[in-house]
Amino acid sequence: MLTMYSTTWCGYCRRLKSQFDREGITYQVIDIEESPSHAEFVMSVNGGNQTVPTIQFSDGTAMTNPSIVQVKEQLAAIAAR
Repeated sequence: MLTMYSTTWCGYCRRLKSQFDREGITYQVIDIEESPSHAEFVMSVNGGNQTVPTIQFSDGTAMTNPSIVQVKEQLAAIAAR
């Protein structure tokens, strides 16, 4: 399962969630404005910035503002291991 770090006002996050739903991709959403520890994680993978959406995959890798194609490619790569 994926973890999406998001905010309530992020349009890119809403778009990616919609694409996940359409593709049947299971994910968990964490609002970084409600969780300082998760905001710290987002900053750690984004050069100190709270950039969302940040996606964390089951293998620990992360992507920032990825396209649905990039997410599907990463999921396929993880599954192939």
